[in-house]
Amino acid sequence: MARTDLNQLIWFQAVAEERSFTKAAAKLGVAQSTLSHAIKQLEARMGIRLLTRTTRNVATTEAGERLLQTLAPRIAEIEEEIAALTALRDKPSGSIRLTLSDHALESVVWPKLKPVLSVYPDISVELLLDSSFRNIVEEGYDAGVRLGESVEQDMIAVRIGPDWRLVAVASPDYFVAREKPQHPRELVGHVCINMRHETSGGLYAWEFEKDGKELRVRVDGQLAFNNSYAMIDAAASGYGIAYVPESIVERHIASGELVQVLDDWSPFFDGYFLYYPSRRQNLPAFQVIVDALRHRG
Repeated sequence: MARTDLNQLIWFQAVAEERSFTKAAAKLGVAQSTLSHAIKQLEARMGIRLLTRTTRNVATTEAGERLLQTLAPRIAEIEEEIAALTALRDKPSGSIRLTLSDHALESVVWPKLKPVLSVYPDISVELLLDSSFRNIVEEGYDAGVRLGESVEQDMIAVRIGPDWRLVAVASPDYFVAREKPQHPRELVGHVCINMRHETSGGLYAWEFEKDGKELRVRVDGQLAFNNSYAMIDAAASGYGIAYVPESIVERHIASGELVQVLDDWSPFFDGYFLYYPSRRQNLPAFQVIVDALRHRG
């Protein structure tokens, strides 16, 4: 068999992973007709069908799936080695792709990255805001940011921020006609602003702790969000009690815009950690980012 064109293999991988010629063509920056022709040539050269095509989607055959599983890690290794060689230039360079929540970005990551990126203009950073738990290896991220308790055991984890906690807050107007709760169980008699988990799809059960006693409370109310900043705005507008990160609501409490309750029941959680597979640690550009984010408190 004639030598297989490496581009055709890379293009096959893109179609197989995207399960769409249209999406793969957009990702690769080639015409869809060119991509389709290249895959047909690859199948003809190999003498075997790699993809099944319908009017709605594309799927790998058994042979195609086997080829994809063989290709993906090897192409990833080649790309990483090329990135490592490129990084041998005088100044660290390259692209770093991170997944993290909006709170992690604003409270820890962005304040630490701003002064560093100005010093390293050849390092590009893509920050994808997402509260769900991404598989960073399968989805092409270099690293992710999570609370310490959520990091997988097979990942390298670097603490990038201090421990923090959630606090229950509401507007002063909300409490004009209502008694402030003295115990978390009393929240069931209040209007609360829920947080929707992006990963599980369920509503977050508020976690409390006092004197070694842990308690979870499922609350109810008119509103649910997947964003803490929206919850704060809703609480300030009088829509109920919200349970949000203390660091981003402190100024609202200090100004009197919001009133904090159940302070002695609000426990601290493990702070944010940057996590990544071991093979990323040798890239100079990636090390610049890790060193910039590392917690030194």
